[in-house]
Amino acid sequence: MKKVVLGIVFTIMFAFSSTAQCAMCRAALETEESGVPAEAVNDGIVYLMAFPYLLLLIGGWAIYRIIKNKKNNKKKLP
Repeated sequence: MKKVVLGIVFTIMFAFSSTAQCAMCRAALETEESGVPAEAVNDGIVYLMAFPYLLLLIGGWAIYRIIKNKKNNKKKLP
């Protein structure tokens, strides 16, 4: 059940299209005639924002594996 709920949460979280832009970037890009540079900046910000979350996910998974292995080793000892 936990896996299903977790899968639904991640699906919903990544399904929404995110647009992020700081105030300075927005002011600088509003003067542009086409929206292409603004979209590129938005994509870059979202791209940079994803790495901390990926690092936390990988770190959490590694810690989970270490704890799980320690518990399994304790059960094997007589």
